[in-house]
Amino acid sequence: MLNALSVDVEDWFQVGAFENVIARSDWDALPRRVERNGHAVLDLFERAGVKATLFTLGWVAERHPSLLRRAAEAGHEIASHGWDHVRVFTMEPEAFRADLRRSAAAIGEACGRAPTGYRAPSFSIDKRTPWAHEILAEEGYSYSSSVAPVRHDHYGWPEASRFAHRPVAGSELIELPVTTVEVAGRRLAAGGGGFFRLLPYRFSSWAISRVNDTEQRPAIFYFHPWEIDPGQPRVDKAPLKSRLRHYSNLSGMEPKLLKLFTKHRWGRTDEVVAVERARLS
Repeated sequence: MLNALSVDVEDWFQVGAFENVIARSDWDALPRRVERNGHAVLDLFERAGVKATLFTLGWVAERHPSLLRRAAEAGHEIASHGWDHVRVFTMEPEAFRADLRRSAAAIGEACGRAPTGYRAPSFSIDKRTPWAHEILAEEGYSYSSSVAPVRHDHYGWPEASRFAHRPVAGSELIELPVTTVEVAGRRLAAGGGGFFRLLPYRFSSWAISRVNDTEQRPAIFYFHPWEIDPGQPRVDKAPLKSRLRHYSNLSGMEPKLLKLFTKHRWGRTDEVVAVERARLS
């Protein structure tokens, strides 16, 4: 079964864990590593022979267009991650629409193709944003992968569907939630990111196989370019919990990813959406 492989393209200082200790006004003064790390990710994909989706911040696209051009020319999908990692549930509807348009313009300028897919920063479409999917549909997006159907201290919509669905009546928009697995009545995150770095490889691989083989559905997996960069700057003023989440097991991430890429079948998110759209028809 084809699973969706994706990267949330943002720099080390743009993550949700540091949003209260690093001001956006300081971003341009900080050392950027996203281009270097982004090219390392593309090299990793070449080695593994896989295609993926790059959910990219417009802020990054504007400053590093050559990274997006290389990815698009290599056959990867370029999708939107919003402009500058503002969580959707902190915005009013028209601010969200403006954020989408600004990001799409930067991505289109960088790689010559407007994005048709979207992922909310920190999976921040939830029950507080009943208008968000409607705006995505109105703005011409084909799909969103913005919901984490799990309980988490930073995000989550535990009541949401675990699999692809149409969130807007009368619209073709598909929501493709990040992967979770149910074990002994508990729903656990199993779609990548920090969970993949912090938990044993065997759990993640088992969870993907469980979703594929037992539930007959694709897995939706993601990671970030900074997660393969153990040399990135340290933010000592961040809370201990945030630092542990952000910096743990960075040096082991690349070989762990390669192992996962070899074990399971991977492709672009839009390819998986096409399969799921046919299933829902």
